Amino acid sequence: MKYSIIPVTPFQQNCTLIWCEETNKAAVVDPGGDLDRIQARIDEFGVEVEKILLTHAHIDHAGGTHALSSRLGVPIEGPHRGDLFWIEGLDKQSQMFGFPKVESFTPDRWLDDGDVVTVGNQSLQVLHCPGHTPGHVVFYHQQSALALVGDVLFHGSIGRTDFPQGNHQQLIDSIRNKLLPLGDDVAFIPGHGPMSTFGDERRNNPFVSDTRYG
Repeated sequence: MKYSIIPVTPFQQNCTLIWCEETNKAAVVDPGGDLDRIQARIDEFGVEVEKILLTHAHIDHAGGTHALSSRLGVPIEGPHRGDLFWIEGLDKQSQMFGFPKVESFTPDRWLDDGDVVTVGNQSLQVLHCPGHTPGHVVFYHQQSALALVGDVLFHGSIGRTDFPQGNHQQLIDSIRNKLLPLGDDVAFIPGHGPMSTFGDERRNNPFVSDTRYG
């Protein structure tokens, strides 16, 4: 599976284009906005987008979802139903953070822990990782040793938990019990900032390291 990171919105959110080399089928993960920038990347690689995948429904990750889905005529998969209230409040979020007005949407498929999503011939495991938001999910492609983790984990940091229905202990549990056990060699694309590996975070991240939790 191939990928290309597209920073979007004033928050520089890592929207990601992923695709199957065998079929040229692709998915856009977390289209927060800047749709022309996303479209340009789609055109650059000449891939055929067949769906949108969402890790969670904060405005910088989901703000462009309705418009992109309508433009490309593709379904929306994710996040977990726990983020329904965030989707319903997208207009309020846009006002709060100074984003352009956006339309709400209903995902064509809500995702649960243990589900599988496909992109062409590639399969990604869904891990429900609440804490940053109650419905946050992570997409894990085992063959590539790659995870798209949204705002659960960052290089040297973790997601905020001071938003409505955020939960710090849930977030720590999601990282320690679901992500780090996937393996030290697994690279991850966070919602913001540079990529890292679970091994590097297990060793060095002050919030979730083995030194802290042993």
